[in-house]
Amino acid sequence: MKRERKVNIFIYIFRFFIKNDYLCGVFAKTGCASAMRVGSLACGLHCLLRINSVKVKEIVRALELVAPLPLQEDYDNAGLQVGLTEADVSGALLCLDVTEAIVDEAVAKGCNLIVAHHPLIFRRLAHITGEDYVQRTVRKAIKNDVAILAMHTNLDNANGGVNFKMAEKMRLTEVSFLQPSREVEGVEGASGVIGKLTAPVTANDFLAMLKREFRVSCVQANELLLRPIERVALCGGGGAFLLDEAIRSGADAFVTGEMGYHQFFGHEQQLQIAVIGHYQSEQYTSELLKELLEERFPNLICHLAETNTNPIVYV
Repeated sequence: MKRERKVNIFIYIFRFFIKNDYLCGVFAKTGCASAMRVGSLACGLHCLLRINSVKVKEIVRALELVAPLPLQEDYDNAGLQVGLTEADVSGALLCLDVTEAIVDEAVAKGCNLIVAHHPLIFRRLAHITGEDYVQRTVRKAIKNDVAILAMHTNLDNANGGVNFKMAEKMRLTEVSFLQPSREVEGVEGASGVIGKLTAPVTANDFLAMLKREFRVSCVQANELLLRPIERVALCGGGGAFLLDEAIRSGADAFVTGEMGYHQFFGHEQQLQIAVIGHYQSEQYTSELLKELLEERFPNLICHLAETNTNPIVYV
């Protein structure tokens, strides 16, 4: 009994440290190699003690129940990209993009699963020689036994998915799909959403809110709308294809992450266009993934990635 009690106390303390980033946070400051040794130790101890019994396949199944793969766009490649489905999950690192630095962070934090929004592998890999960042990242993940799962446009399009998270950050009410929805495996889905602000605001106040809530220093916008803004349509990432749909829906504003130069023309005083950046518009996807996983697996150790993977810098 005494020995069993000591083991349980050790497990509790160990889980507390990992859950609160203690080990990885302290040791990561001593250098990458040290951080990785600590992360590997954490991962190894976790698997040895079987603190969590969840397997990679269970994570995949749970997330795909929320956002079935058939909801993804034709060009997409969501789903499990690297790793074995039967592996026990020591911890999950949640991020927007997968890079070599993200794999390093996962290892340092004792996580053998990365759940990302954007797929690392969009096209078939003919070889893995390390000639580009995708190949190098895949190689590093395999070498460190780190699985990679992507939840991309299936999570964008799902009810309660990425666009609904954006709407939540903007405090929109009466949120519904912008396009006609369809049901896939019991889940309703479509591109874009539309909702109402709690009260009408000026264009200046609306853009200021976007800058504050999405932590951007500037917003690309067309001529400032002179009428109050209340109905807002949005689509995270590259949502410019929904501009006409937003106009037809009677939206006062359309928010997205990317839009081409020529698409800004011809909409003066028709609606307020606000482009906040691809990365910035989808940055809260990691937060959404954390909520989904912790609700379904309360004992699963989840970390929001600290590595900024935005390849665009503002100078």
